[in-house]
Amino acid sequence: MYELLSITLIILLAAISPGPDFAVVTKNALLYSRKSGIFTAVGVSTSLLIHSTYCILGLAIVIAKSLLLFSIIKYLGAGYLIYLGIKGLLSKEGSLKLNAHKQNTDLSASKSFVQGLLCNLLNPKAIVFLLAFFTLIMSPSMSRLAQIGYGLEIVFIHLIWFSWLSIMITHHSIRTHIAKVQHYIIKAMGVALIGFGVRIATLESGY
Repeated sequence: MYELLSITLIILLAAISPGPDFAVVTKNALLYSRKSGIFTAVGVSTSLLIHSTYCILGLAIVIAKSLLLFSIIKYLGAGYLIYLGIKGLLSKEGSLKLNAHKQNTDLSASKSFVQGLLCNLLNPKAIVFLLAFFTLIMSPSMSRLAQIGYGLEIVFIHLIWFSWLSIMITHHSIRTHIAKVQHYIIKAMGVALIGFGVRIATLESGY
């Protein structure tokens, strides 16, 4: 029971810690709609399912130890985050003045999903964290079934957290209060995404 609670706490802290996933979900929820934020969250969670699957199969260490593969993922991920950040910075203030009854619908569910998927999938820090999680945090004697269970827990905790985040920041009462500063929040998320992209670009290979 202690191990279960400890691992669950680690997963929860990883989910709520500010990072690229947090920034892209917040940006899409505020800039477009609650639905866009939730589908972005689904994309992030799907990526974590993919990461967890190959970690359980023992393939992540190959990526972490391969300079070429790690570098490809690193620069693709950094470039994509910087691209998303620039899009946020270039968004016009007039298009961001939303009220509780009117929202931008320019980003489809599929595009929102893909943004969340790629944001997490191309993040080498996610690979390194999950590799450490499955090889160092969990007991070596843990069964494959238990590993699958924890992998699914990672997916669902992130899905619930980011979906709740999207619902919370687009709630009528909260949206009304942040409407005046929404433009600056989205710009800040854009700067954060660019910053995360730069940090990932300078991330060293290896595990």
